[in-house]
Amino acid sequence: MWCGFNKTSAIIAATCLVGTSVLVSDSTFAARQRNYTPQELRAVLHGLGYKVKVSNTPLTDEETKKAIRDFQKGYKLGVDGIAGPKTQDFAGNIVEILQANLNVVLKPNPPLPRDQFFGPRTEQLIKEYQKKNQLSETGIANLALRQKLNADAREIVGKPQSPSSPQPTAKPTAKPTATPTPTPTPTAKPQTAPTPTPTASPTASPTPIPTLTPTEIPTPTP
Repeated sequence: MWCGFNKTSAIIAATCLVGTSVLVSDSTFAARQRNYTPQELRAVLHGLGYKVKVSNTPLTDEETKKAIRDFQKGYKLGVDGIAGPKTQDFAGNIVEILQANLNVVLKPNPPLPRDQFFGPRTEQLIKEYQKKNQLSETGIANLALRQKLNADAREIVGKPQSPSSPQPTAKPTAKPTATPTPTPTPTAKPQTAPTPTPTASPTASPTPIPTLTPTEIPTPTP
């Protein structure tokens, strides 16, 4: 069962074939500041469902070494029963994912710190989740519980977020549409053609026909 973690500045997507991870966050995984003490590592292993008693003795007893080997086998790590840096990193990331999912599903106030340590408050919230789902209140997040918690977190994250109060939708005020004033088209007045004043035709004064005055023909003298 291999587990891979892809990190971005906006969201962390942790994809595990064992189905133990939905991490809803806007930041990257918190880096481990230091190695676990024997007691802290045993608390992590015990909290994740591995059979080990929590104590601060060296991690050399057979019970603890077997729990470490079982964890390493499950995540395809080098199986040597020694809690080296890689083993501790995987354990810390799984606890951080568990803490993030508890925050998403239970919404505790204040939120559970994602500190990679399996402390009393993490155990308390696991019991609260178990009680909510009518499970035995052991405070142990074994694989079955982590898978169920993971599915619940995915369902919550996948739902659209509704605003706390409905926001009124402002209706835009309709701007009055200016009705263009039609430009009057000038009506062409027909030009009245001037009536020509008739020119009076000159009346021809008749030329008097001269009266021919007869000239007396002289009588020839015989």
